[in-house]
This record gives sequence, structure tokens and C-alpha cells, in this order.
Amino acid sequence: MASSNSYKLRCSIPGHEMDVRGLATAVFPEGAFVSVSRDRTGRVWVPNSSSPDKGFTEMHCMSGHSNFVSCVCVIAPNETYPRGLIATGGNDNNICVFTLDQPQPLYTLQGHKNTVCTLSSGKFGTLLSGSWDTTAKVWLNEKCMMTLLGHTAAVWAVIILPEQGLMLSGSADKTIKLWKAGRCERTFTGHEDCVRGLAVISNTEFFSCSNDTSIRRWLVTGECVQVYYSHTNYIYSLAVFPNSQDFISTGEDRSLRIWRQGECCQTIRLPAQSVWCCCILPNGDIAVGASDGIVRIFTEAEDRMASAEDLQAFEDELSKATIDLKTEDLGDIKLEDLPGREHLNEPGNRDGQTRLIKDGQKVEAFQWSVSDGRWMKIGDVVGGSNQQTSKGVVYEGKEYDYVFTIDMNEGGPSIKLPYNVTDDPWLVAHNFLQKNDLSPMFLDQVANFIIENTKGHVVGPAQTGGGDPFTGGSRYVPGSSNDSSGFGADPFTGAGRYIPGSSSNAGATSGVADPFTGKGAYSSAAQTQTSTNIYFPKTDGVTFEQASAPQIIAKLKELNEGAPEEHKLSEETMESLEGLLLVVCGANSPEPPPSIQQISLLWKVSHWPEDIVFPVLDILRLAVRHPQVNESLCGEAEGVQLCNHLLSLMRPMGRPANQLLALRTLCNCFSGQHGRALLISQRETVLSHVADLAAVCNKNIHIALATLVLNYAGCFHSQPDLEAKAQCLSVASRALETVQDKEAVFRLLVALGTTVALDQTAQDLARSLGVASQISKYSTVSEPSKLGECCQLVLKELH
Repeated sequence: MASSNSYKLRCSIPGHEMDVRGLATAVFPEGAFVSVSRDRTGRVWVPNSSSPDKGFTEMHCMSGHSNFVSCVCVIAPNETYPRGLIATGGNDNNICVFTLDQPQPLYTLQGHKNTVCTLSSGKFGTLLSGSWDTTAKVWLNEKCMMTLLGHTAAVWAVIILPEQGLMLSGSADKTIKLWKAGRCERTFTGHEDCVRGLAVISNTEFFSCSNDTSIRRWLVTGECVQVYYSHTNYIYSLAVFPNSQDFISTGEDRSLRIWRQGECCQTIRLPAQSVWCCCILPNGDIAVGASDGIVRIFTEAEDRMASAEDLQAFEDELSKATIDLKTEDLGDIKLEDLPGREHLNEPGNRDGQTRLIKDGQKVEAFQWSVSDGRWMKIGDVVGGSNQQTSKGVVYEGKEYDYVFTIDMNEGGPSIKLPYNVTDDPWLVAHNFLQKNDLSPMFLDQVANFIIENTKGHVVGPAQTGGGDPFTGGSRYVPGSSNDSSGFGADPFTGAGRYIPGSSSNAGATSGVADPFTGKGAYSSAAQTQTSTNIYFPKTDGVTFEQASAPQIIAKLKELNEGAPEEHKLSEETMESLEGLLLVVCGANSPEPPPSIQQISLLWKVSHWPEDIVFPVLDILRLAVRHPQVNESLCGEAEGVQLCNHLLSLMRPMGRPANQLLALRTLCNCFSGQHGRALLISQRETVLSHVADLAAVCNKNIHIALATLVLNYAGCFHSQPDLEAKAQCLSVASRALETVQDKEAVFRLLVALGTTVALDQTAQDLARSLGVASQISKYSTVSEPSKLGECCQLVLKELH
């Protein structure tokens, strides 16, 4: 197939009625692609059966959004949907997922609170979305698995990297964030304006583009290795060729640019102001969508190029366009300084070079085409210093062409809407609604009001759908280790020998070996597990039982003697706490159950100064196992206060002793139905806080953290709460990146196994997060044997 090494028009596809906002190559049929538009539809285009080398035919039209559609991606085929699925995001805050068989959505994903403006699909059916609500969300099988929080403005771009579990988001806050298992691992800074597009190069590299007119090449480790300049206005989209080096870009400067070996080797101007999107078809052709509602295909294969007549018609259409100086970086034009047409006899220096020519009282723009060896007219320039506007209405100290009076509420005060004919009506409408705290539902109504009342006074050819309300001609920036030693000596005071939760009895096992005991402080009926998998699913709560009541009381008395006067406990209080401890430590104690007064006193003393409170926390840790204490402290009224108090003690810069005992207390709360219900209701807050403790260098804290995750996994094993399972997977995966202690790792593996066992969706999510590759190194561990055995069983679930 002959190639000219220069792209030219193959065909124009005028199927949409308004801006084409997104494009994606389809899996089926061969050579097909999908487009979405502000006209609220998505369309699948296939090569013409009669002349497949020339044009495309609409095969399928999809509708389901109640407002304009802004992005699209294709979800890879699976056994259920061998042709794949199509996901679209819209201004109605929804994501619609379609098959190729039905015009209506197969299902709709709801959860974003503002426009869904970007989508990316990954392995195992994972879908990543970004929104103007400043969040990105991870979806799997019709459910939101995670919400990625961290950006402070709209998330304009998202991609899933080939390396499992890695995701990227780009935002109007000018940053890019790298996410793993729901956690922000790195923030990339360098762009000076909104990040609008992202594109994968490889496992370790990616491109970004921005409103700052630059394209950047990054390593996932954080370094920006190259910056590319050529565009003169916002850059909206990127796509990478299969060689993972060359790429294309489109933007607000009416252009498609082809980049080879790091240089812009070709610039193709379009007769539309905003070139919103692009994609590369399997045969190497390029599809672009623009604000005039037309999809255009460009090819470098000579036998697929449009006829000479069609190429000339495209050039003629381009020459009739108007170029507003507000959208082109052409400088301040003075008519008397410009050369005449004779200047076009001199060849250009590079493809895409622009030259302004004076023709009477007009200014014309020409672009040099290397492939044709000539200057092509790309439009007439308006808005120079010699072209005066006739502003005359003053509002808030500025002159405008129009100042409309808008009555939004009958009988209410009217609102002024200033407008210049060179402004984008959609951007003005958006800013007007935002300034006056009005519903975005009025966007179309206000924009169309402006267009209707300024007919004949709009710069450039009228566009049926207007520009994106956030771009137009002005920038949019919305919203604008604690190291602790081991526990041999008293780690809390530097003296004494009291070790919370410790015991000289290592815990003998009987029957089938309890995989959690040995040196641990956990006792359970592991004998009930099957012989093939004694490790998971683990659904009964894992608790920290061992304690030496005399040592705890001795330490409490020692610290009380040295406490400041205002914090000293009375002898009566000490006796009450000692009595409570003896009751809760006695397995079959004849003592009466703890009184309400004792429980209230324990709660009060648990707020002792943080440097001396740890023995009280140890009593609390043991007490919450008692049914009456569990009901009293974890009930509906008091439970949230208990949770918040323990979380405050677990802050990353807190004292390790308090962190440890607060974690163990939460674990022990699972022993009663009230504590279990409390922690389930507070799951999102609790797990979000405890995940940060993986960074604390303390193996006992890591074991307690792993145990808490395991207890949560057990709660949700037989439940359909996929969001809860997703958080368990995320926290366990994040913890495994830093936790080294083998007992902690083992418990995290059991948590993973319990979460994914018998749940295909949870297994798919674990695969997409890269859990298998993350834990595989433990499959060969022989000491302790339970670590390698459990890991192999988890891997078996994931394969």
C-alpha cells in the first residue's frame, strides 16, 4: 500500500448534529470506531461495505443520556459480551454502558455529582471515570468500587496504566495524580494550567496535555523527561501510535498535529474552532471530532485518500473560516505592517508555519504544507487592532456589546448578564449561572437565549452547539514516621516490664494447628476449617485476648502516682477499675457483671493525658469483649464517640502504644454484636484512618492493623457490599507494600482470601489492582509454612 508519509483527508462524516466530544476505536466490527456528541447520542461507524477504503456508515446509534455526552471508551470483550461494551459519560452526571445490539443502555452507573468528562477501561472489566465533581471513581460490574479523592478541581482526564493497579488522573488543579489500590502514590506538577488529556506510552511512561499549550512526557516515577510545544491554544486530546513513540494531538487552535521522533512534523487545520478529540484507527488512520459536529478521517495511505474534488472542497471550506485573535497566538496585528500576497512566493521553513497576508483591508492567514510545497489559506483573521468593536453599554465599570436583563424568578429581582460578541455564549452562560448560584440545568436555556438575541453578531461561522462552556476564549480553572523499638523493654516509659497484650504463655494449639497463634495473641476454632484450606474464608472475629491483670494495675498505679494533681485518680476510682478488669478477665467469673458506673468511669478515664493513658486503654481493650460493656460502649448513642476517640489516638504522629491499643480495642469490638454493627457502620472512616498506620515502623501495630482488616473482611464475606470489599482489598494491598512482619503479612493474605473467596466480582477487582503480582513473592516462603500455603491458595482464587 503506497504511503505519502503525510496525512490527508480520507472522508468527512456529518452524522452528529452538535459538537463531537469523544472518540474511541471499537473492538467489533473490524475497523469501526465510536463517536459521542453534545447532541446526546453515541454512534458506531463501520467502513463502507461497497468502498471500505473511502467512507464510513453508521451501524448503531445509542441514546440514554438526558444531557450532552462528553466522553466514551470501549470495555474489552469477555465471555458474556464477546463484542465488548461501550461506556459513555455525560453532563447528566451518569455513565451509560451499551451493547452493540440495543440503542438503550444495558445499565447506568450513578454516583458522580457533576458532569462525567473522561473514561478509561482496564483489564477484567474495570472502568475509571473522572468528573467535574473533583473525583475519579473505579467501577466494576455495575458497582462503584472506590472513589479517588485528592484533586481540588475538575478531573478532566483519567487513564488506567498497563501495570495492574496503577491509575492516573489529570485535573483543572494543574496536577496529575498516580493512584494504586485507591491511594494517591504520587502527584506530578509542572503544567501551568488545566490538565486536559492523558495517554499511555508504556508501563512506565505517559503523555499529558494542558490548557497551557504544552505536552509533557513523564515517567511514572515522577520525572518529566520532555516538554513539547507547537500548539497555540488549549490542547484537548492525545493518542499514541502503536510504536509507543509517535503521537497526535488536537486543540482549540483548530488543529490536528502529528508528532514523530519528538517533533511536530505535520499540522492539519480544520474549519472548526475546537478540535475536541482524536483516536488512531487500527490501520493507522486518524479520526478527529470537532465543534462543527463532523468526524473527519485522515490517512497517509494514498489509495484511501479522498478524491481531488473532495480535497479541494475541504481546502475551500477551510479558507472561508474566520480566525479570532483571541484563539490564535498571532500577536497584535497592524494592517499597515503586513506584507501582500507576493510574500507567498517565498517557501515556508516548516510544516504548519503560519503567515499573515494583507489583501486590501482584509487579513488572511496561510499555512505552509510541506507535502504540497505551497501555502494554503486557512482563514480570514478578525479581532486585530485595526478592527474596532462598538462597545457602548457600561456594566460594573466595563464596556459590553450587550447587557441583558434576566428574570429567573417571577417577582424576584432581575439579574444582569453582560456579553460581548467575541465571547463564547456557553462560557458566558456557565459563568453567569455560577456567579448567581443558579442551577446548571439552565445552561442550554441561557446560552441559546444569548445566541438568539445576538444573531448576526457572532465572530466566526455559527456553531450549532457552541463551544465547551469551560473553554471558548478564556481559561477555566474551577474552584481554583514514627520509629518505635520492639516490645522487650517497656516501650511506653522506658522502664518497667509491663507489655500490653503480652503473656508468657505462647498459646498451645491442639487438633488442626491454629494458623493465627504460635507467637500471636489470637485464639480461634480453626479446627472447623476444611483440610484443604484451613486459612480462609475466616468469618469469626480475631481478638487479642492475653493479658496480665496484676501488671496492668501495677503500671496504672505507678503512672497515677506521678500524674499531675488535676489528673490523679482517687483510690475509689482505682479500685473500681481494678474490679472491672478482674471481671472482664475472668472466663467464668462468679463476680457480678460490670456496673454502669464502672463502664462510665472507664470511658471517662480513657481520656486521660495521652502520655499515661495506655494502661487504661489496655483495660478498655479487654473490657469491650464483655457483652455488657460491648453493648454499653458500642451502642447507637455512644458508639460513634468511642470510634472517634480511638481514631484520634491512632493518628500517624501519635504515640505507638496508644496506636497499638486503640487498634486492638477496635479488633476486640468485633466480639460482640453491638461492636460489630458499630464498626460496620463506621467502616469507611475507620479503614481510611487505619491504612495510614502501615507507614509506622512497628510490627505489633502492623499485626493489629492486619487483624482489623481481616475482621472487616470476615464481616463482608457473605455480604453483597462490593464497595466494602473494595475498601478491604485496597487497604490490604496498600499495607502489603510496607508491612514486613510475617504474621502481619499472613493475616493480610487471609483478609484477601476471605474477601475474594466465592465472589467473582471481588476476584476481578483484585486482579485489576494487581494483587496477584503483589503477593506472589510470598508463595515460596517455607518458614512459617502457613505464609506460603495461604499465599498459594489466594493466588489460586485469582487465576
